[in-house]
Amino acid sequence: MNNNEIITLNTLANGLRMVHVQRNSPVAWCGLAVNAGSRDELDGQYGLAHFVEHTIFKGTKRRSSTRINNRMEQVGGELNAYTTKESTMLYCIFPVEHLERAMELIADLVENSVFPDHELSTELDVVLEEVASYRDAPSEAVYDDFEDMLLADSQLGHNILGEEKDLRLLTSGHCLDWLKRLYVPSNMVFFSLGSTPASKVFRLAERYFGILSHAKQGIKRKAPVAIEPQRKVVDLGLHQSHTIVGARVPGMYDDQRFAFALLNNILGGPGMNSLLNVSLRERRGLVYTVESSLVTFTDCGMIQIYLGCEHEKLKKALRLIANTIDSLAQAPMSERRLDAYKRQYCGQMLVASDSAEVSAMAAGRGLLYYNSVSTLQENIDCILSVTPAKLQQAAQQLIIENCSILTFK
Repeated sequence: MNNNEIITLNTLANGLRMVHVQRNSPVAWCGLAVNAGSRDELDGQYGLAHFVEHTIFKGTKRRSSTRINNRMEQVGGELNAYTTKESTMLYCIFPVEHLERAMELIADLVENSVFPDHELSTELDVVLEEVASYRDAPSEAVYDDFEDMLLADSQLGHNILGEEKDLRLLTSGHCLDWLKRLYVPSNMVFFSLGSTPASKVFRLAERYFGILSHAKQGIKRKAPVAIEPQRKVVDLGLHQSHTIVGARVPGMYDDQRFAFALLNNILGGPGMNSLLNVSLRERRGLVYTVESSLVTFTDCGMIQIYLGCEHEKLKKALRLIANTIDSLAQAPMSERRLDAYKRQYCGQMLVASDSAEVSAMAAGRGLLYYNSVSTLQENIDCILSVTPAKLQQAAQQLIIENCSILTFK
């Protein structure tokens, strides 16, 4: 959270937790963060979380899909949603004077969606087209297959979009059951950001979300078991190799997460001066792209290093990645060098905090998973607390012998 914001928490009588971030802006955000994603799907229903995200806009007991689509757009706003492996975000952005309109609409979607069969049939074609187009982009599809490989035989180890054979079997009943089971007060957080005083936001929340009363039926999540590192090459007849190198790391509740966040940024973060970008692209021209990403779940995480290059350059690029990680794992980084990386990362966090979208979503996710919302300074302090020894320990878990590698070529 930005230091210029005021964060206020509240909880309704039905158990719905709420957070309002007060920021002086003519534009506001509000939505629901739901602790429900693709890992919570039952066998034979893969893709249901994402399908509900699409079809929840297709009609309620009070509104048709057309009226839902027009409700916020008529005032210059937007209604949107996205799904991850563990959560769904349903939200609006709008001129601040239309806060009540947005809250009433979101409450209507959660409480009164009916998932009409004719709308589901039409939207299924849209989702199947999304699945097909995604597979046509190997630089994106390789991530899904890598996650399936690294998280094999677990709830996390299947594509968020689902597969056609399962999607074609989904019905209105499946969608309604998903809402009844998981879109419940104790499993959600209402978040908002804008200039409206918190007291007014919470009064409106009581009016529109206080009626939600579904009993939580529980989420049963099982942590993925450890697997041996794997190496796999998939020949797709591509002109370029798309490769991911990565390993499992601790999840979002582990104290090591800050060291891994910093390590990830040093290796292949957004800066042009990241170690891998300098070594592989700037100095040697081996790759078109190289970047690193950190994904954390409630019970595990992953660091994934993606590179796109010509086939004949892949072996050398992988060797340089291994050498770069080894150099960080073999000896502690100097305090002076580490401080420079910390300043860069904290600066990036400050810049990101200026985005209302980032702040709003972070507030929702923070309250959903940590039951608190961290300030920008608290997050910076956590990064500043990473010592050379902690960074070295994180790098030791990422040495090439511990990594899996997947290549599409």
